[in-house]
Amino acid sequence: MNFRKAFLLFATHVLFIRCSSESNSTSKDLYSDQKPGQAVSHDAYSVLLQKYVSTQGKVNYKDFLKDSTALNHYLESLSNNPPAETWSRAEQLAYWINAYNGFTLQLILRNYPVKSIKDIGSKIKIPFVNTPWDKKFIRIGQTWIDLNHIEHSVLRKEFNEPRIHFAIVCASVSCPTLLNEAYTAANLEQQLNNQARIFINDPSRNQIQSNRIQISKIFSWFKGDFTQRESLIEFLNKYSQVKINPDARVSTLDYNWNLNE
Repeated sequence: MNFRKAFLLFATHVLFIRCSSESNSTSKDLYSDQKPGQAVSHDAYSVLLQKYVSTQGKVNYKDFLKDSTALNHYLESLSNNPPAETWSRAEQLAYWINAYNGFTLQLILRNYPVKSIKDIGSKIKIPFVNTPWDKKFIRIGQTWIDLNHIEHSVLRKEFNEPRIHFAIVCASVSCPTLLNEAYTAANLEQQLNNQARIFINDPSRNQIQSNRIQISKIFSWFKGDFTQRESLIEFLNKYSQVKINPDARVSTLDYNWNLNE
């Protein structure tokens, strides 16, 4: 009788280990490294965004915390699969935009509840040294980088695409809205144009009249990105619903750093 009980316990233990192993293997398969040269899939990220981000770009961080493991798995897939030279420009750009936004979400969730992303980090604020954007918590391949590196050394420097400023999000009210789907190579051009139109024509972010415009500080901080080929007003007129006169008065609005919750 004792031998039979011992055998049953042993068999149950073996079965448990096997099931656990198969479960872990399945989980790893879902987020395993891509085949060499193959771009990363952003489908899992889209599922999370559609679940926790509204069409207005508001994020339900409280409930998102419950799926933080799923977000971490997706970001790990980005970490393990840096863009390759074989990827198209659109595939690489979509990767880096999703990386910036995804790791920003992770940063907020790790520190939630928080009133503003600017409250994360050292209480002694030294510009360009210990801000949230200087935290090297992002692994890409074997290299640890920060959000500033993605924005300034990769997106702005390598792609020369001003519309990225309407796509990457700093988790704040005055930032562009967080798109509730992943950026993908197939839809990138349409997504960037849509984000530009939404941001520029949003009266909470830009107040545009033909003779006077009050615009987001983003256009001041990164003016050089928008004026490489044309004037700032010419750039705005490509997306603005109101035609802006070339000599319109220009000023900037205050920036609201409260959480985009």
